[in-house]
Amino acid sequence: MGTPNWIGLDNYTRMFTSDPTFWQSMKVTFFYAGVAVPIRLVFALLVALALNKVVEMVGLYRTLLYLPSVVGGSIAVSIMWRQLFGNDGAFNSILAAIGLPTHSWLGDPDTAIWTLIVLYGWQFGSSMLIFLAGLRNIPKTFYEASSVDGAGPVRQFFIITIPLLTPVILFNTIMQVIQGFMAFTPSFVVTNGGPVNSTLLYVLYMYQRAFEYFDMGYASAMAWVMLIIIAIFTALIFKSSEHWVHYESDTK
Repeated sequence: MGTPNWIGLDNYTRMFTSDPTFWQSMKVTFFYAGVAVPIRLVFALLVALALNKVVEMVGLYRTLLYLPSVVGGSIAVSIMWRQLFGNDGAFNSILAAIGLPTHSWLGDPDTAIWTLIVLYGWQFGSSMLIFLAGLRNIPKTFYEASSVDGAGPVRQFFIITIPLLTPVILFNTIMQVIQGFMAFTPSFVVTNGGPVNSTLLYVLYMYQRAFEYFDMGYASAMAWVMLIIIAIFTALIFKSSEHWVHYESDTK
């Protein structure tokens, strides 16, 4: 790294007009966040609904299901994931054992990103705990009254559970959108952005520009772009919440 020089908006000009890798990383990140975040949220909600019905040993189940969120972002788990989906990994060994064709999951651009999405979805524990806390705060009298009126479990879910859970859904959505856009470790450890940049997440590319190419100015400009993108998405989610989030204090 040399002496810093003022170059104005040159980094942004290069970024938007002459860096196809930047746009590739943006495309991969939007796809990753757009698919992985809903999968994690839906799965977390379904598991929370199931745990909400459990009476005995709920603490044990909650701990076991939360554990992947504690260790899931670690380097060790990402290495394990790479071994699991490698050409000679456990997943291919299971497929071969039952007579199904194996596949180069991490070497195929069409499937590599999905291994990272599955890893992200597997770490649903924190969102699940927040959903579970929200479910426990819904008064049982609401369900009892609706049962008297003839509402079944499905109708109760849509007219009671979802509306009263929307503040929690809002919080979880914002947190997971931010985390989805800022994902780094899986892409760095499992695939290192490959093959052919098919898993090159934005933050990984920013890291490469900073610490492999030592282009700190360019990486800093990328960080500002990501900050603006996250701020825009957060603002849009908050704005949309006026139409679908319901609070107990609402008098409408």
